[in-house]
Amino acid sequence: MLNKEDLKQIQAKGISVAVVEKQLEQFKNGFPFVDITAPAVIDHGIVKVDEEMVEKYQKLHRKMLSSKRVVKFVPASGAATRMFQNVYELIKEYDKSYEKYLSTLVDRSFNSIFYVCEHMRYFAFYGDLAKAAVENEMDLNCILDKKNFAQALSLLISENGLNYGQKPKGLLKFHSYQEETRTAAEEHLVEGAQYAASKGNVDIHFTVSPEHVEPFKQLLNLVKGKYEERFGVAFNISYSIQDSATDTIAVDADNNPFRNPDNSILFRPAGHGALLKNLGELNYDIVFIKNIDNVVTDRLKPDTVKYKQIIGGVLAEILDTIVAYMTRLEEPDLIVDGSLTKMVNFAEQRLNNPFPYALNEVTREQKIEWLLSVLNRPTRVCGMVKNEGEPGGGPFWVKDSNGIESLQIVEASQLDPENKTHAKIVKETTHFNPVDLVCCITDYKGNAFDLTKYRDDNTGFISAKSKDGKELKALELPGLWNGAMARWNTVFVEVPISTFNPVKIINDLLRVEHLHENDLMVGK
Repeated sequence: MLNKEDLKQIQAKGISVAVVEKQLEQFKNGFPFVDITAPAVIDHGIVKVDEEMVEKYQKLHRKMLSSKRVVKFVPASGAATRMFQNVYELIKEYDKSYEKYLSTLVDRSFNSIFYVCEHMRYFAFYGDLAKAAVENEMDLNCILDKKNFAQALSLLISENGLNYGQKPKGLLKFHSYQEETRTAAEEHLVEGAQYAASKGNVDIHFTVSPEHVEPFKQLLNLVKGKYEERFGVAFNISYSIQDSATDTIAVDADNNPFRNPDNSILFRPAGHGALLKNLGELNYDIVFIKNIDNVVTDRLKPDTVKYKQIIGGVLAEILDTIVAYMTRLEEPDLIVDGSLTKMVNFAEQRLNNPFPYALNEVTREQKIEWLLSVLNRPTRVCGMVKNEGEPGGGPFWVKDSNGIESLQIVEASQLDPENKTHAKIVKETTHFNPVDLVCCITDYKGNAFDLTKYRDDNTGFISAKSKDGKELKALELPGLWNGAMARWNTVFVEVPISTFNPVKIINDLLRVEHLHENDLMVGK
């Protein structure tokens, strides 16, 4: 199946032949569905922090910032093309038929393209769009007044305008303020200054596509000075790209390697799970993880900052206990049995790792061996939002092939659609995953974990794609906060919906969470 030229290509990408052969087997055999046993809910998998505990956790969070190496990690790869899908569709209809174009504008609901066009003046990028119109010898106000919407939208996404369809989300202007506009990337700087500042420094790491590294650097080098002066901090901004060695092979309908016109094998980026390598190469103890498009204006940031401090404080409390227990386990002969039982209870009740035996049926040595394996793992605290119909994976109790349960974030694609029991469990879910994590990726002595050892390789998935009009199958690695962290210590904490405000389509920028305070009557 693989010829000599294939082997050369694989070697040049830095991928082992064994890995590619394993991927080909995964296409043939598929991935097992995740076996969920119950939804994670309040008091059974999700912690609800009482208001009187907030100050305690904020104090622990501040202590952690002063004693650990802290970074804010922002996945920001890829262009914003999908954000403008409805824009592309309208322009396509305009090019095909003016009648079809008009029929597209009949829908005037919030999620319609008509709503975008009618409220174009409220977008933070409106001023830039007006300048682009002038450069093209047009008047944007005149275009909108005459309802030449296709023309205005073409300026927004095309190269002779703002080219927003090809730029990354991080470089799009999201928010307007009295004296400035901010891109999504800038909002992450402002956020980071308020909950990730360690000893006066705010370290932020963006994962970006190779072609976007320089544009990110140019923008953030230009603006970071004003935010440093405003917040009294120094920003250390770093970047990495998704390693091409994490790309996965694509196959045709018969599970043979998909060939490019030159007969080379097609390899594709393997999804956000590939960023586990980027995460593992960070020289930090504590990592805050949040998607590039989940930001809000300043008037709504207090909730975001407060709950970042809370989940940071919860992690700090857990880490303090892990360090204390692991240090004591270095001299097991000095530990009384009652202390071992206390450690087991901590692992079960705080780290959500059920002890797999009856306590009175195992030896002291077995308890110690189990505790060493459970306590000395990467640890994550994940915010969970009440489910109000938003998309996103959910928190579940999951049983592995050995019958051991653990807390996991599970996507719909990982579940068997024919399993009625699982369908019932899904209906009972109360929360979903907003991608709001704080993680510890070093052990109790400060040494970096090999994060690949804690990934469940059976949680990848296969999707249908196409290239040059030909159907293909693509393989994605276990998701970064899904199977890639399957064997981490996991704690879920309830956070409010106000901390989750992603921008998935252009219309989302017209929600109240993203509007200037003078324009709130416009937003949904």
